[in-house]
Amino acid sequence: MKATRIQLCGRMALELEGRRLEDALPGRQGKLVFGYLALNRMRPVDRSELVAVLWPDERPVAAETTLSGVLSRLRHVLGDDVLTGRAQPRLVLPHDAWLDVEAAVAAIHQAESAVANDDWQGAWLSGRIALHVGRREFLSGFDASWIDEQQRELAKIHRSALECIGEAGLGIGGTEIAAAERSGRALIACEPYRESGYRLLMRALEGQGNNAAALTVYDELRRRLRDELGTAPGAMTQALHKQLLGAG
Repeated sequence: MKATRIQLCGRMALELEGRRLEDALPGRQGKLVFGYLALNRMRPVDRSELVAVLWPDERPVAAETTLSGVLSRLRHVLGDDVLTGRAQPRLVLPHDAWLDVEAAVAAIHQAESAVANDDWQGAWLSGRIALHVGRREFLSGFDASWIDEQQRELAKIHRSALECIGEAGLGIGGTEIAAAERSGRALIACEPYRESGYRLLMRALEGQGNNAAALTVYDELRRRLRDELGTAPGAMTQALHKQLLGAG
């Protein structure tokens, strides 16, 4: 069976039953409507929603007519069997269709479950899938509140994927501990007050026999929280610090 794949993160891509069609999508409005329908493909979408997608601030007089034209051009590209419905348009894709946003959500759930079950290889593989999608910009080049909301969800997936990959690296050990260190540093760069990133980095440095550097990371966190937030590291982070002191 020929592949159907949709990429909404990074450069938009559309492969419909083996045919590459992203360049045939009708202009910015067509791409925006397609992206919204793809993201919400599990349900019919009211035309009023699509009007708001195209004109979030002020609806023009000819909004319905323009929307009808956009949908008509999309149907010409996709086919009536794929873009169905008039009052409530909907994308109907093959059962094995792949959508990057859906793949990222499924992958991060699998990765987190794998970490909980000490399945480090599973966590590594699923985490990499989630990371690959989550670090990209959703509907790059477009600006809307629903796009921003989806981008925030992807950012959460990205951070969770870094944690899962880091835990997997520590669990696998050996050369993969260096990957855990990179994940910890990336987490700190994304969220400088997220203690889990510091703990991951500290454990990775400890795993490489560099306890002094791990203790330095703790001191950096402690100073940052004290100076910028007026707080102290949490119980889990303090416990890890004491463990490192004992090992030293």
